[in-house]
Order: sequence, then C-alpha cells, then structure tokens
Amino acid sequence: MDDKLLLAVMQKNARIKMRDLAAVLDESKEDVINRVTELEKEKVIAGYHTIINWDKSNTDIVTAMIEIKASPEREYGYDRIASRIYKFEEVESMYLLSGRYDFVCMIKGHTMQEVAHFVASKLAPISGVTETATTFVLKPYKNSGIVMVEDEDGKKDRLVVTP
Repeated sequence: MDDKLLLAVMQKNARIKMRDLAAVLDESKEDVINRVTELEKEKVIAGYHTIINWDKSNTDIVTAMIEIKASPEREYGYDRIASRIYKFEEVESMYLLSGRYDFVCMIKGHTMQEVAHFVASKLAPISGVTETATTFVLKPYKNSGIVMVEDEDGKKDRLVVTP
C-alpha cells in the first residue's frame, strides 16, 4: 500500500470515506482500514482537525504567536523546557526553531489580555526561559493550505504562473 498517497489524500480530506480511499489506492476497504489503524497507533496519523475561520464565526478568539528564547539544559537540550511549555492547554502548536528564537508557540485565547496573562504568569517564569516576543494575528489569509479570504474580485483564484 502506498502510505505517501494514503497520507496525502487524508491530509486533504480527513472525512473521506474508507471505500473512496480504498478506490483511490486500489486496495480493499479492509486493508485500508487496517493500515489507517496502524498509522494511528504509530502516531503517524496524530489526529483529525477541522479548520475554522474564527473571524466568520462571531466568536471572540485571539491567536498569538509567541517566540521564546531558552537556555538548553545539560543532558536534555531543549526537550525538558519544551515539555514544560507544550503541556499548557493554551499551547496549540509548538516548534523548535533555528534562528533568533529557540521555540515558537501558537496560542489561542478569548482576549489579548488573556494571552498576555498566560505569557506573564505561566510562560515567562519557567526556569530556562530567557525571553519571549508575542505577536498577535490580525487576519488569517491562509491556514493549513486553505485560503480563508476571498480575493478582491470575490473569487478564491490562484495566481497564474507563466514561464
């Protein structure tokens, strides 16, 4: 079974019916179900998510990107500091970076003050965290490959590429 194709199709549409996925892969439905179950157990497929444009939902949600500088620990590097940070329920995503900052976290809250309180009371006091920089998302244009806005002409067209 072509795992790369299976994963690519599921990434584009996590709600695809197993019989349709089996048809795309030219495999039996049972084999596809078994393989998806294995990939879930192995955490290759780590979850299924819905992309929501909160700006259109009449819900007050604030998204912030928090860049973090940290001092690595002997024997553990950045892993133990990262573990202390990503365990907070406010942290939606967290990545180790190369460059000026060591980590970036995506945080959601109901207000800017709520996010600021998280940074000041939970994140900044962590031993090893030496600096934070918070940037608030003002408008989402594209999220996980999905265009979240309409172009000026009211369409979601892609740019024409010419040689």
